[in-house]
Amino acid sequence: MVKVLISDKMSPKAAEIFRERGIEVDEITGMTPEELKACIGQYDGLAVRSATKATAEIIEAADNLKVIGRAGIGVDNVDIPAATAAGICVMNTPFGNAITTAEHAVAMMFSLSRHIPAASESTHAGKWEKSAFMGVELYGKVLGIIGCGNIGSIVADRAIGLKMKVVAYDPFLSPERAIEIGVEKVELEDLLARADYISLHTPITDGTRNIINADNIAKMKEGVRIINCARGGLVVEEDLKAALESGHVAGAALDVFVQEPATENVLFGMKNVVCTPHLGASTNEAQVNVAIQVAEQMADYLLVGSVTNALNMPSVTAEEAPKLKPYMDLAKQLGGFAGQVTETGLKRVLVEYEGQAASLNIKPLTSIILQGLLGPLLDSVNMVNAPVVAKERGIDVTESINERAEDYQTLIRVTVTTEKRSRDIAGTLYGDNRPRIVSIKGINMEAELGPHMLYVTNQDKPGFIGALGSLLGEKGVNIATFHLGRQEADGEAIALVEVDSELDADTIEKVRNLPHVEQVKNLKF
Repeated sequence: MVKVLISDKMSPKAAEIFRERGIEVDEITGMTPEELKACIGQYDGLAVRSATKATAEIIEAADNLKVIGRAGIGVDNVDIPAATAAGICVMNTPFGNAITTAEHAVAMMFSLSRHIPAASESTHAGKWEKSAFMGVELYGKVLGIIGCGNIGSIVADRAIGLKMKVVAYDPFLSPERAIEIGVEKVELEDLLARADYISLHTPITDGTRNIINADNIAKMKEGVRIINCARGGLVVEEDLKAALESGHVAGAALDVFVQEPATENVLFGMKNVVCTPHLGASTNEAQVNVAIQVAEQMADYLLVGSVTNALNMPSVTAEEAPKLKPYMDLAKQLGGFAGQVTETGLKRVLVEYEGQAASLNIKPLTSIILQGLLGPLLDSVNMVNAPVVAKERGIDVTESINERAEDYQTLIRVTVTTEKRSRDIAGTLYGDNRPRIVSIKGINMEAELGPHMLYVTNQDKPGFIGALGSLLGEKGVNIATFHLGRQEADGEAIALVEVDSELDADTIEKVRNLPHVEQVKNLKF
């Protein structure tokens, strides 16, 4: 039975959904890393928020784990490279708390502009210090948004409603999308120079880490105000403190910090800093939404193979998964065949999709082909990490689609270029959705692959088929199917023989020594 562990506190809706889908679920929160490591091996899925740290050590102990689901956006607590190497899909829920986080950023902007936290504390203390809390209007001010994705675009919409001018820096924001949401797309230096307020809504990458630093602060307008409800590592806190003390930055509102939980911080106690304890996603609505989403996504993946909001593999919708299943079987066979007959270093892989196959979501199919191709050559290759492994080894992978069918209604062709030669193999699905090999090295043949296959390439000469059959008979090898193909008379030929069990080394050697044989391979599927 499929089994999931919920290791952080989240809405009971998550466990309800798992149980409704027939998945066994344990809710065990507050475990130490040692306790988690000791029990994680029995689970197929792990659902977390931010408290659980899915480290490389935990992942190494997770023998059966197939998916880690983060109920929220940030996955700083999950070692994605380790999960990818282990073939574990990592998912998040990027939309469940988007409105909540965007609203918190706007609330922080208001609080900073009108000194609301300090004014509230003063008034509670029996003081009446109107002149001490002179604020500024948001109306007519320029808001600079760094990272204008889902949350950033919601903040932009709210700011436009407040009659602010919004400029946005985001390398992935298209000019068309900028026009659609009503912002001006600018470069970072332009944003820094123009913005009265700067709000951060970007993940941490090599390009965004410490983006608010002394150099960039120096490029900002005098009196700028900074809001960060994204990730603590975007801001160099010591540089921000110095700018606040000098007055160059008029104020900052921070919901996130480099070290969390943040019980101490260089910015704490400053009068012009508003701080909250990572409340961006802390509304009842958001917590229910992300719990429901993570449970549904994980259940879909574990039960039907659909992939939603994955960070380390291509997405497959629940509707696509059944349609892709027979093509995945075909892709596995094509990749496995090519990988087992490849004997020298890989340089390039071309995957061509024709006819009906061209209309599918091809990314997962290519991943499965690469898994089969690289598996015989490298250890621990899986559907999740195969594209990464290929890239790391400098293997050029290209996909091609052609919706016009030629000889077959649907066809997938894999062409592998090595240091010495190129070889292609093509397959299709027959009416029963069972995979068939229809071409090897340009030689037409129709073969259904069984668990054990003998692959022989030879020169097309009289007597070879009889010699091969006799040898296998003498060795007590039972032949299930026998498929032949050739380019031309006296040219290169191929024999693809299904046998009942794997041939031993002596039999393979005797086949190799037959006249006119060029290559012999035991193949497993």
